[in-house]
Amino acid sequence: MKLIYNVEDKPKFGQLVVFALQQLLAIMAATLVVPVIVNGSIDGCRLNSAAALFGAGVGTIVYILFTKKQSPVFLGSSFAFIGSMCAAMGGAASMAAGYIGLIIGAGFAGLVYVIISILVKCVGVKWISYVMPPVVIGPTVAIIGLSLASNAIGDLTNASGASPCSPLISVLCGIVTLVVIMICSVYGKKSGKLIPFIYGILAGYAFSSILTIIGNTCSIDALKVVDYSSLTNLFSEGVKLSSFLSIPDFTFILGGTEGLNSLDWQYIVMLAVAYVPVAFVVFAEHIADHKNLSSIIERDLLEKPGLARTLLGDGIGSVAGAIFGGCPNTTYGESIGCVAITKNASVYSIIYAAVGAILISFISPFVAFVNSIPSCVMGGACMALYGFIAVSGLKMIKNIDLDENRNLFVVSAILIAGVGGLTLTFGNVTLTEVAAALILGIIINLILGGGKKSRTAEKCDK
Repeated sequence: MKLIYNVEDKPKFGQLVVFALQQLLAIMAATLVVPVIVNGSIDGCRLNSAAALFGAGVGTIVYILFTKKQSPVFLGSSFAFIGSMCAAMGGAASMAAGYIGLIIGAGFAGLVYVIISILVKCVGVKWISYVMPPVVIGPTVAIIGLSLASNAIGDLTNASGASPCSPLISVLCGIVTLVVIMICSVYGKKSGKLIPFIYGILAGYAFSSILTIIGNTCSIDALKVVDYSSLTNLFSEGVKLSSFLSIPDFTFILGGTEGLNSLDWQYIVMLAVAYVPVAFVVFAEHIADHKNLSSIIERDLLEKPGLARTLLGDGIGSVAGAIFGGCPNTTYGESIGCVAITKNASVYSIIYAAVGAILISFISPFVAFVNSIPSCVMGGACMALYGFIAVSGLKMIKNIDLDENRNLFVVSAILIAGVGGLTLTFGNVTLTEVAAALILGIIINLILGGGKKSRTAEKCDK
């Protein structure tokens, strides 16, 4: 893939601001929704979405520093830890202790990353190529995109408006978004090709707003797509400073000294049990994400800056995210998909996006505006993002000899396990379909002699 901007390239300031906004729009919806899910699961829990966005920005900067500005990917709130977060809040003696528990739990997960990074530093990364060759990692990366397909389609058919909206209208708004993104990416010149998501999302939002205005004017519920309540609530008590600027409720503030005083060893052990196994699951996804990004920028990130550095950046970034927003962070497929589609791999775009996330978390109208973007509009954008992730994985196996039965069985098992949604639950720990498919693929590949140099490997070496 020929990149328009390579990793170390630094576009002009104005371009960087726009590129950063595009990255933010790609990752923001998912980052903001994780606290909402936990709040809905635990009575009395009040994690703050703006604080999670702040934590994502800080975590991304930590990651960029650890990787020496060589890995252009944004870190956002991890969905894999939602169960762990609910266990931390539900198992706490008080809400204050629960907020501190979120930070301690993320610390346990970060410790797993630190330990693995030390092992990698000692033994190197060649074992990864042995255990996870392209025949395993390729379809696994494809599963990352395909496993998110239901989320994209679910959003596409859901307007999340104030009144019931016709699914057909929701799909239409999402398709308008997708079509504008595709046209800008394929036929656009300059900014159109570089920031297709901004144009697409704005076009989808504008189209949805027109339909909503018609629906409100003519009392047609089926056309009421946009819910403006997040914007109108800013001024529900009159115009004041908090309508424009507000300090997020950071997790460490919500916990405070009261939370520290409420901790006991039994609760801390429970946190370790809830977070540590999930960290190993996310480690598998960490490798798949970085293999995918490596194929896009045509540099092996596991070699340079090295898996040890990417793990440390991800692990410490997760802890930083939890300190502020309660949510451990992880590399975002949406960010990687954005790099793939726009062919803009400049790490400075990610840095500006991280700084932007920190600043925007204090700006109430912008957070409210993002919350008002209909799910169907984001669903249209995510169809492109998740699709590109899936295609990136499939491209990794284009040189694999699928006429060789061993390779065929490995790829088939991974795809079916992932697309079929194979998940395994052990107590509070759940292996996601991505992790389960990857582990199954590794086992089958090793059983069938995948560690030996095969005809496929020889073919790929030539």
